[in-house]
Amino acid sequence: MKKLLTALALFALPILASAQIENPVKWSFTAKKVNATTYEVHATATIDAGWHVYAQEAGEGPVPTAFKFTKNPLAVTTGKVEEVGKLHKSFDKNFNSELKYYENTVNFVQKVTVKGKAATKVKGSVEYMVCDDHQCLPPKEVEFAVSVGGK
Repeated sequence: MKKLLTALALFALPILASAQIENPVKWSFTAKKVNATTYEVHATATIDAGWHVYAQEAGEGPVPTAFKFTKNPLAVTTGKVEEVGKLHKSFDKNFNSELKYYENTVNFVQKVTVKGKAATKVKGSVEYMVCDDHQCLPPKEVEFAVSVGGK
């Protein structure tokens, strides 16, 4: 019986360890109407204390935050994704590079022009990497869909 319990405990350890993988970034996606045909799509990252998310132009080493938008004939992205937040710059000895990143919260804003009056969705994904002073988690990709247009 002891051997059986020991074996079960050993098999359960990897499962319990994988259940504790951290997710220190929460994303929210919204759209704000600017005028009759223009919207701002906001991707807001709320970052747990002690962690940081890299800017789109992060520096050499880490995976920068990157957005991909699915082609949509009714909604066209205009310009680049803007970053709104307190940008930090510091030398990171792990990457041997000066890096740009955000702590606490950052808002990524993409302008979108809607064609016609029909409601549609802006879809895409954001890839990002999060680190603290001791470790980096593997890059993650989060998909999103935001409604724009219509009445």
